[in-house]
Amino acid sequence: MTSRHTPGPRDIAVVAFAQTGHRRSTEDSSEVEMLMPVLHEVLARTGLKTADIGFTCSGSSDYLAGRAFSFTLALDGVGAWPPISESHVEMDGAWALYEAWTKLLTGDADTALVYSYGKCSPGSVRDVLTRQLDPYYVAPLWPDSIALAALQAQALMDAGHTDEAALAAVGARSRADAAANPYAQLKGRIPQGDYVVRPLRTGDCPPVGDGAAAVLLAAGERARDLCERPAWIRGADHRVEAHSLGVRDLTDSPSTRLAAERAGAFERPVDTAELHAPFSSQEVVLRRALRLDDSVRVNPSGGALAANPVMAAGLVRIGEAAARVHRGESDRALAHATSGPCLQQNLVAVLEGDPR
Repeated sequence: MTSRHTPGPRDIAVVAFAQTGHRRSTEDSSEVEMLMPVLHEVLARTGLKTADIGFTCSGSSDYLAGRAFSFTLALDGVGAWPPISESHVEMDGAWALYEAWTKLLTGDADTALVYSYGKCSPGSVRDVLTRQLDPYYVAPLWPDSIALAALQAQALMDAGHTDEAALAAVGARSRADAAANPYAQLKGRIPQGDYVVRPLRTGDCPPVGDGAAAVLLAAGERARDLCERPAWIRGADHRVEAHSLGVRDLTDSPSTRLAAERAGAFERPVDTAELHAPFSSQEVVLRRALRLDDSVRVNPSGGALAANPVMAAGLVRIGEAAARVHRGESDRALAHATSGPCLQQNLVAVLEGDPR
């Protein structure tokens, strides 16, 4: 299945972004307690109150929480009374943002709150993610997320697209850039470490951690009232690869390329790209699919190799790209989010600031 929306006449922008400091464990707090400071912060950045929000959409996973309909508990942090217009996706928050974007395009609301969260520390996230696999042929074998990423990395090496030294350089650059990010979980000079699953070492893999993020969207002049330099969403699209890994070329990501094309990413060069690449080898795939050369600043925040809260990391990529537009550090940015094994599902958004 694919998903596409042709942008309407309304201009929609990200006007505020907030995130937690991502940590290895937040066992001292619940999902609601982790989320509430982020929601308060993102509202405070615009001066809005919960009652001012026209639509609310969240992204999370019941599998991480270990209980059905866990997202309803998080609504305690939002405040669902008086009654609000609300929706939820069992996906990364980037897909919740896509739903909110289409809602605002219809004119049914002028503002939207999007949030997502994930606590990976209570269990083995490597085992939890196996529930995404084909239930008949792959899941019974229990290949975890790192083993599958290692298959992808080896395929890239066999095709001559990368080597272990190049992958190590991706990890080192990401965590060096994260040194300037106060929210990153890993930062600075971190050893590449031992093999986890060959050819991937510790430094090629994302940290396990807990975190949450939230963004505010607004339409038209309302966006300019709430933000000095809104990050306008010029296009967004998401696509999905075949579920069966055996029929895919793991060295390429045609779904990312198609999503980027439909989002307008190739119409003009971008200066910044926030890529949701949990493994160093996946950045290699995404750079090729998105036609990113060395003139583009890739993951200045450190990316998912510095902090990877499952179900929030994709929304963080959009938020980080938007924040750079807000600060005047980027004029045209690309944000990418992924879900599923080996870059199975991919979303691309293009953000621009007003001319300076």
